[in-house]
Amino acid sequence: MAGAVRLEPVDERNLEPLLSVAAAEAEPEDVMPPVDAPAGWSLARRDAFREFHRASFAGLDGPTRTRMYAILTGGEVVGMVRMTRCDEPGTVETGMWLGRSARGQGLGAAALRELLNAAAAAGMHTVLARTTTDNAGALSVLRKCGAKLRNDDGKVRAEICLDSALPAV
Repeated sequence: MAGAVRLEPVDERNLEPLLSVAAAEAEPEDVMPPVDAPAGWSLARRDAFREFHRASFAGLDGPTRTRMYAILTGGEVVGMVRMTRCDEPGTVETGMWLGRSARGQGLGAAALRELLNAAAAAGMHTVLARTTTDNAGALSVLRKCGAKLRNDDGKVRAEICLDSALPAV
């Protein structure tokens, strides 16, 4: 299944399917900023999820400087990957989540490769990511995509240079 991934900019058409996957297969704190609301996927959290994603509909040149993409495989939404413009010219930061049923199938690396292509097409030269030393899935995806990893007190900073060829799958 690895490689059978397509990215679509998050918009009103795919926002509800994205929310459905998040609510069924992820914890709120893994897919959106904290919200002062009852635990779990309360109505308030679902509304906050929608607003969080809608705020980035304008893309890299919009107020949030972020483009979010629904990750699709087999025509179904399985997660989200984003890129956010950094202050350093030609640099974006990325983050991603996948629903539990989509993990461990190579979809994360395939989605990140698609994002790297989108970042290069947008004129970017560097993609950064941050994770923790215990996030084995994220570290594996980043390594597969050629990231240079730097450990900094329990946190990992990853950097992918788009000016060179990406490693083969």
